[in-house]
Amino acid sequence: MKPIEIAKFIDHTALTAEKTEKDIIGLCNEALEHHFFSVCINPCHIPLAKEILADSDVKICTVIGFPLGANSTAVKAFETKEAINAGAQEVDMVINVGWIKSEKWQAVKEDIAQVLNACNGVPLKVILETCLLTKEEIVKACKICKDLNVAFVKTSTGFNKGGATIEDIALMRKTVGTLGVKASGGIRDTETALAMIKAGATRIGASAGIAIINGLKDTSRTY
Repeated sequence: MKPIEIAKFIDHTALTAEKTEKDIIGLCNEALEHHFFSVCINPCHIPLAKEILADSDVKICTVIGFPLGANSTAVKAFETKEAINAGAQEVDMVINVGWIKSEKWQAVKEDIAQVLNACNGVPLKVILETCLLTKEEIVKACKICKDLNVAFVKTSTGFNKGGATIEDIALMRKTVGTLGVKASGGIRDTETALAMIKAGATRIGASAGIAIINGLKDTSRTY
């Protein structure tokens, strides 16, 4: 797979708390130069990214209920509407892991459904935080997402004890059928990215996008 082909899988990501406006400008310029699918940024940076990426094909992706997923549903829905009004073109929301562990599956479904409704057609990716879930919980969460017809299921925030694994990507792909599957967390080189794609990922979330498309390994990143 050529670098330009891999680049179109990548959400070029900067989500850590210390990112400055200068960092976001740099991220956007890198996305323009290397033709990444999107930049994935915190909501406060959307207006800046929108200005830089105007008239380009690089999308603006943002995160909702990030990174814990424990906000109230009403707050998640409101945050989603605000982000889209500011210019977000894709939304990655964090599922409520505590509700999954409490077997409050209807509440989990309603949480996702209300954010999906707030998206009003903007693609929604649901972050499962797979490192905290059993295989059975991953399957149940994926089935809910499939029933609701969200755009993607996503492995991880990159802010917990583990990121994407080949095994989880394969399981998610098998469960959701034709929905998108996003692998994120710990993907720092070409080999790993291609392995995720082979297992069924249709999008890669990574802060090491430049290393990935250049056949290098970036050991400085946490996402």
